Amino acid sequence: MTKVSLIAKLQTNPEQADEVEAALENTCKAAAEEAGLEIYSAHKDSAEEGVYWFFELYEDDAALGVHGQGDGMKAAMAALGALLTAPPTINVASPVAAKGINI
Repeated sequence: MTKVSLIAKLQTNPEQADEVEAALENTCKAAAEEAGLEIYSAHKDSAEEGVYWFFELYEDDAALGVHGQGDGMKAAMAALGALLTAPPTINVASPVAAKGINI
């Protein structure tokens, strides 16, 4: 079974940082409802204001395939999506080496 990683870049209005970060927190809390989602973490870019990154790790393609289907995650993602200033850039990959996570 091959794990799947996803890295997403989110662009937001820097003046809405508090609102964006609250929405990111709610999205991470809602991720608890997703079986097969091992890591779901949001990160604030240290060089570019208004940019956030998500790192996600799924146990397999099936787990990624059901991402965002639960009611809590749908609501949280909709609230976050309303704060984006551009569509997210999403890269899906397969991890090949890591420290601190079992791939």
